Amino acid sequence: MFVNNSLSRYYEQVQAALRDLLGGRQSSTPSSNPTEFTPGVELPRLTPAVQEFLSVSDVSVAPLPSYDGRNLALLDLMSNPATMTTKTFASLVIVARAVRFIQDTGERITIVTPSSANKAIALRDAVLRAVNCGLVGADQLNIVVLVPEGSVAKLRRTGLYSDPYLRTRNPIAVLGRDRTPGAVKDIARGFVDSHGEELTRDHKTHLWYTLQLENYLAADIVRALSEAEFFPATADRPRLHAHAVSSAYGLLGHAYGRTRLPEADRAGTPDPRYFLVQHLGAPDMVLSLYNDGSTDPGNMPAYSLQPETGLYTQERDPHFPAFTYDPHEALDPTFYTRNPPTSPRMNELIQGQGGGGLVVSLAECLQRYGQVRNILGEAKMRLPADPRALREWSLVMAVTGVLNGIDRGLIGEQDILVHGSGSYSAADFDSVGIHDTHRVEDVAALHQLVLTAVKQ
Repeated sequence: MFVNNSLSRYYEQVQAALRDLLGGRQSSTPSSNPTEFTPGVELPRLTPAVQEFLSVSDVSVAPLPSYDGRNLALLDLMSNPATMTTKTFASLVIVARAVRFIQDTGERITIVTPSSANKAIALRDAVLRAVNCGLVGADQLNIVVLVPEGSVAKLRRTGLYSDPYLRTRNPIAVLGRDRTPGAVKDIARGFVDSHGEELTRDHKTHLWYTLQLENYLAADIVRALSEAEFFPATADRPRLHAHAVSSAYGLLGHAYGRTRLPEADRAGTPDPRYFLVQHLGAPDMVLSLYNDGSTDPGNMPAYSLQPETGLYTQERDPHFPAFTYDPHEALDPTFYTRNPPTSPRMNELIQGQGGGGLVVSLAECLQRYGQVRNILGEAKMRLPADPRALREWSLVMAVTGVLNGIDRGLIGEQDILVHGSGSYSAADFDSVGIHDTHRVEDVAALHQLVLTAVKQ
């Protein structure tokens, strides 16, 4: 299965989803509430320029080698070479909404977003694409991102960096290692709340804080729409959808997309089942799923150090790693969200339709790395021979979780679709160094950085 430019193909459905999710909400104006600015839900007319802007939204499915008699396949959502993650889809829709507002009003927008890395990468790419496709001017739309220092190695040098004007207009702010990664959300939200009105009034630019679930649900419906049209599940066999998740926006988008299908299409296939894969640094969704909504870390199994191997092990809970180098490790800084508000909805879906969840460790991913690399190679997905070169672990996490789940009897489904949400190595991009970013520790420092950007 291959769907070229899925956002263009399902453009009307994405537009309808935005109206449904956001209630036809109109754009705010300076006289309403600038701290809650939204450009509205309307997308620009689907011109050739807009189609070109959306052209990196391909979706494909490729078969994988079977494992223990199970049929495995990969849903590839990573075709944009400038991001290599599924964040491209929502970012294009977010920026498209900004484009429509700017085209209609002539007013400026500054997107402000906290991120662990991939969201920042994708939104920066979408802003650059909008400018390069001639949809808006570089002086009309810009973006300021705030990421934890531990994520800087993921960031990419693009036209927003190489062009001096664009670099000043679109700065990268970095929060120091001495702060918890989640603090990027508090600082970015605090800045928008404190200074949105001032920036609108004095500098004629609207601040848009885009970290809203609906922005992602609307874009991720293309997963369900393309699956239903080109790769429907077998009528008598429920399909398990496996995904490495932080907040599970992608699976919630798939589930919402199912509700947008014609009744006949939904009736022809069984409800999907969902399988969450997380890591020890942020296992809250798996904890919540199996502990009546509680994310208390006290519910995690206790690990014991084995002197002969140097590994920490446990045998009490099959939903957690059997062994790890460190019970407190953070396998990938991309997955940093604690207590996600999406857990109750995801729990409801899994408890009602089926599925489960599992936490993986770095040691488990490395033990299976050669196996996973070989499996994905059948789908033309190239992992580096040296796992130390990998910069985004979500795809490896997802496949490792599926294999562990099958081996431990946690997965009974015959058909399993792995959502490929991200995978890239150091060789896939030119990285941004820490000296190319701006250190920000509080709202005041972010305010000064944004003032410099919008005065250009």
